[in-house]
Amino acid sequence: MNKFTKLLNDFNELVMFKHSIFSLPFIFIAMVVAANGWFGFGLLILGVLAAITARNFAMGFNRYMDRDIDALNPRTENRPNVDGRLSASQILIFTILNAIGFVFVAYFVNDLALYLSIPILIVIGSYSYFKRFSYLAHVILGISLALAPIAGVVAVSETITLWSVLLSIGVMFWVAGFDLLYSLQDMEVDKKLGLHSIPSKFGAKNTMRISQVFHLLTVIFWLLFVITSNGSIFAYIAVIVSAIMLSYEHYLVNKDFTKIDKAFFTVNGYLGIVFFLLIVLDKIFY
Repeated sequence: MNKFTKLLNDFNELVMFKHSIFSLPFIFIAMVVAANGWFGFGLLILGVLAAITARNFAMGFNRYMDRDIDALNPRTENRPNVDGRLSASQILIFTILNAIGFVFVAYFVNDLALYLSIPILIVIGSYSYFKRFSYLAHVILGISLALAPIAGVVAVSETITLWSVLLSIGVMFWVAGFDLLYSLQDMEVDKKLGLHSIPSKFGAKNTMRISQVFHLLTVIFWLLFVITSNGSIFAYIAVIVSAIMLSYEHYLVNKDFTKIDKAFFTVNGYLGIVFFLLIVLDKIFY
């Protein structure tokens, strides 16, 4: 039993299960809007399983592919994929099982979800390669999480709507923007290892400016999402609150680089939850 618990803890540290908080709210935002309210316990369970298996696949594949890179980075050299706690074969099996689990869940959602399941896995797995040849890897990560709202509307209505695309583009810029800030920690290591990132190519100051532009675009596209989905007062408040929280994130990082973790995990985690709750209130009262 102790060995099994330790294995679970090692896999938890490998993929950080709690960071599913970034994608889950936006899947459910899309589901709530598509259903114009409650979408049922069946889709709730399937949505959670789809989000977790997709993210576990993406993170597992990334950790498997990046074993050599992580071993050379002081920030990541103690990860389970590097220090021997998890073998390459264990990580690969974990990754494959989650990919199969994601397709299996999609089968029970609807036909369109099943047809899109493999392309989605290809997109979210490609992030691990991009940093080796393109500094646009941050955008690929953004696209990976931006698929969450698309998955949500497909699950409910088996279609892809304009408002879900606008919401997804906002998510793409949101994720790419905060990943730029997070990547500032590895700027010098990326240069040393010949990896491609916007911080290593353009420097810290320009990276923060690009991140600010991305987050401005986030707010614009989320506003367009509210307009095209016929949102009411609470939906507009969600956009305003998001703009305030993103501004606070930039304030933290500009003031002190040691606050990057707080900006990345805490602020962005709460942003998704608050946005979701306000959209729920919007559907309850309007």
